Amino acid sequence: MCIGQVGNLLPHVTLSANLAQHLMPAWGLSAAEGGLMASGYAFGYMLAVPVLTTLTDRIDARLVLLWGSIVSGLATAAFGIFAQGFWSAIAIWSLAGLGFAGAYMPGLKALTDRLPPGDTSRAVTLYTSSFSVGVGLSFLVAQVIADRWGWRTAFLVTGFGPIAMVVACLLMQAQRPAPKAGRLLNFAPVFANREALGYIFGYGAHCFELYGIRTWLVGFWTFVVAHQGAPSWLSPVVLSFCFAVISMPASILGNEAALKFGRHRAITVVMIASACVALIIGLNATAPAWVLALLLLGYGLTVPADSGALTAGMSAAAVSEHRGATLALHSTVGFGLSAVGAWGTGAALDAAGGPQSATGWLLAFSVLAAGIALGPFALLWARKGPVCSGAVDVRSRNSTRRWKIDQGAVDVDDR
Repeated sequence: MCIGQVGNLLPHVTLSANLAQHLMPAWGLSAAEGGLMASGYAFGYMLAVPVLTTLTDRIDARLVLLWGSIVSGLATAAFGIFAQGFWSAIAIWSLAGLGFAGAYMPGLKALTDRLPPGDTSRAVTLYTSSFSVGVGLSFLVAQVIADRWGWRTAFLVTGFGPIAMVVACLLMQAQRPAPKAGRLLNFAPVFANREALGYIFGYGAHCFELYGIRTWLVGFWTFVVAHQGAPSWLSPVVLSFCFAVISMPASILGNEAALKFGRHRAITVVMIASACVALIIGLNATAPAWVLALLLLGYGLTVPADSGALTAGMSAAAVSEHRGATLALHSTVGFGLSAVGAWGTGAALDAAGGPQSATGWLLAFSVLAAGIALGPFALLWARKGPVCSGAVDVRSRNSTRRWKIDQGAVDVDDR
């Protein structure tokens, strides 16, 4: 599943990797327009994921994963062939995001449905952290091919990546979920689960920051190279690849810290640290290239370190009968705010002088810092929520116990 996901992610940042250097100059786009075009992927994802992920409560998630992967690959190749400007690009890229909506969270559902009973935290974290490997390869392949053969070829080549997940789906054993009654898009039980909502809203803050920096990372380093200079080996290709790849160990270590010190505590520390690093980068946009490279690598560790813990926390808090709906809302909020992050960062650049201005990058990184700083408030809100009477699952590191709560509040250490 992790190998298949890496293939599914090969198209993921093909547009972002070529935005500042190729697409914006070719089509005369502003930073806000470029950010909005990149956010089309997250927007298409956001529209489709509620239906496609809740559908996995009724049919085998493998089928949704299979067709989502196919659509994602075909749409990416179509971008390379047919995109001619802002409107055609945003339409086709939104279709690619719609396909990915059938690939990522349905893939997680297909995985968790086939795991043995017990603590799935590490398995979920490995799956979510492999996201970073796929994004790193997407940055690398998209830029190397575009620099040599043009950006259209980059979209055509990365469009073949989802074939890996198609093969994984064909090798996967079929399952028949238990019949479900009620409406397909019934999120009422999810909104009643305040613990899960805290992780979902925290994930939204994480995605705002993550998609914002992934959209503009190459653009920022292009600014650094143009104004401060950098060694030839420290190109945008190398930096963006390293930034993405180090996200995998960061996410795994972040989840291990959550298991040891408590999920809420670990996530909060990571989010505050990430906001601080973003502000430091913005305030030092004209510093020497080697200083900014080190800061960006540090940012590459803090940005994804909360991802696995947030998704594992949401999955553990979800009621099994409504796990598909919980995953759907998780992704809807996450990628909805991803779209806002990509566009909002571009709009901030335009408002403060554009991608060639140090002031523009200060405001852009300040926007990213403000977005992730809201995450701890979501977790705090969830912890202060009421505890309902009845039977609840209390999950510890090594076991799951079922306790009867007659009345009153219970404080459970989430380690």
